[in-house]
Amino acid sequence: MKPTTRPRILLVEDDPVSRAFLSAALEALPAQVDAAASCGQARQCVQVMPDHALWLIDAHLPDGGGAELLASLRAAAPRTPALAHTASTQRADLDALLAAGFLEVLVKPIAARALQGAVGRVLGLAPAPADEVAPAPCGKLPDWDDAAALAALKGEPAHVAALRRLFLGELPGQRQAVAAALAAGAVDRAGSELHRLRASCGFVGAARLGAAVQALQAAPHSDAARRRFEEAADDLLAAAATAAR
Repeated sequence: MKPTTRPRILLVEDDPVSRAFLSAALEALPAQVDAAASCGQARQCVQVMPDHALWLIDAHLPDGGGAELLASLRAAAPRTPALAHTASTQRADLDALLAAGFLEVLVKPIAARALQGAVGRVLGLAPAPADEVAPAPCGKLPDWDDAAALAALKGEPAHVAALRRLFLGELPGQRQAVAAALAAGAVDRAGSELHRLRASCGFVGAARLGAAVQALQAAPHSDAARRRFEEAADDLLAAAATAAR
């Protein structure tokens, strides 16, 4: 049986596109969402509001890791359940998060219904209907995979359009940060930026750029992977500029 009041959830996510997507999916449960973009903001939020029904914490944050944040939050609220979310698919990373005390680890990009299902399992909410799986694109990847984006956002074109505007606004800065990190030989810093960007690409259906990001993550020293990334980003931004005229 569903509770009579909306559960309050703390969402910790530094990427604006991912944060907007996850917040919308949680609010549709329905739930109240307190959003934080860093470990520091999350700690402040829990100090003010220590009775969250659930914490949903990103594994990689600008001022620390999700596992360390969970350990520090436990001092204020030792019984609050927590879920982790990450763009990593490495088994060692996922196992480490589970060992840190997270009940489940959600791999981004995650469809709204899958997120709601995981939260529902923890909070004892009625399960949501299963998602219809969108067919994978065939041949050359499109700039925008509308079917995947609509499936993730429950078929709401307005939500997809709003998230894509936010995504395109963030993209030039993210692209510049990746280029600067790679030019300086700071592979770890570039990897952190690419990690965030890969999740955002999945949420908005940026199929071609998402594949280019994944390739650059796998081979950060490859000139071909860098060119592929730059070309995919260029094409998205040029198409957006043309559409805005």
